[in-house]
Amino acid sequence: MISVADAVARITAAFSPLPAETVPLAVAHGRVLAADIVARITQPPFAVSAMDGYAARAADVADPPATLRQIGSVPAGARFEGMVGPGEMVRIFTGAPVPEGADTIVIQENTEADGDAITVRAGAPAGRYIRPAGLDFRAGEVGVPAGTRLDARAIGLAAAMNQPWLTVRRKPRVALLATGDEIVMPGEPLGANQIVSSNTHALRAVVEGCGGEAIDLGIARDDEASLVHLAAGARGADLLITTGGASVGEHDLIRDALKDEGLALDFWKIAMRPGKPLMFGTVGGTRLLGLPGNPVSSLVCALIFLRPAMARMLGTDEGTQPVVQRASLGADVRENDDREDYLRATLTRDGSGALIATPFAKQDSSMLSLLVKAQCLVVRPPHAPAAPQGTAVDIIPLEGGAPAL
Repeated sequence: MISVADAVARITAAFSPLPAETVPLAVAHGRVLAADIVARITQPPFAVSAMDGYAARAADVADPPATLRQIGSVPAGARFEGMVGPGEMVRIFTGAPVPEGADTIVIQENTEADGDAITVRAGAPAGRYIRPAGLDFRAGEVGVPAGTRLDARAIGLAAAMNQPWLTVRRKPRVALLATGDEIVMPGEPLGANQIVSSNTHALRAVVEGCGGEAIDLGIARDDEASLVHLAAGARGADLLITTGGASVGEHDLIRDALKDEGLALDFWKIAMRPGKPLMFGTVGGTRLLGLPGNPVSSLVCALIFLRPAMARMLGTDEGTQPVVQRASLGADVRENDDREDYLRATLTRDGSGALIATPFAKQDSSMLSLLVKAQCLVVRPPHAPAAPQGTAVDIIPLEGGAPAL
């Protein structure tokens, strides 16, 4: 068996960033940038008013009250073409260009109007309520660097920078192949000794959540012909994921079925729980990640191994390592053996706000319901001694599972 860290390193080293493609801004949400977003314009392009009020010279309103003459009005989207001279001001609205000669904005709440005569009740120093040209960004500036996953904020900034097309990484194509005579798809008739397969659906969600494209190859039966036939559908994919068929007694099925297709194993078996029977290698020029058949094992391995591989293909640091936090145990745990343990646990806070992680009493890898109830995984290193309640431990928060602050 190899360590979790060694397995992660060997898996991620096998992948490299995928080629780039150009997509419209309207469909770029969630994609990973392959090139910086660079501003094509300066924003704002000129000095603009930050408030509704009057554009004036600061020297004319330095000693209020002062009465000035309004010589014009400028809404947003228009411009006052004249010059603001001594004793003059221009009615202005938020976003409108500051007229030449004016160097301050007097907000309307501090004025009283009597026709064109405007009395200023409170002064405004030079620069008050004026947004200078380039306050947000200037043409040529990098707004969002390559490797960033585009969220709503980045999409908005790209639009503001006048970028209608963005260069992003191609989506990784990940083929999913379940194996086993005992499993059927949801909604299909169940035989006497069959169970419903959940792994493909869960892994599809992981792949798509990471920014990839999932290809469902179906369920291969426990014979070589079925495996070879369905695995052929992975040609052209960036990664083939199998579930099941990797544990002791089943390993030969995968190996023998795919050996004529060029299967080359890098490793098989990892010192972790859940997820010991995990394979990694290459078949027919496509990387192969063989996950355990138990649903919890499959999803935990996807978190630890698949997400970093996806991040590597997308050229981003996001997801290359799980987010690890510290918490105190909410219950005693026994000593660990030679495998790294990932215990499903609830997550709460004590009176001081510190995190408390309480592992479930049962940790069977077939119990998917507990993974849904869990809010984190407690990480126990190999050979860790027994730990009483209150011991500080590493945890991996699960998506959407963190307790309210």
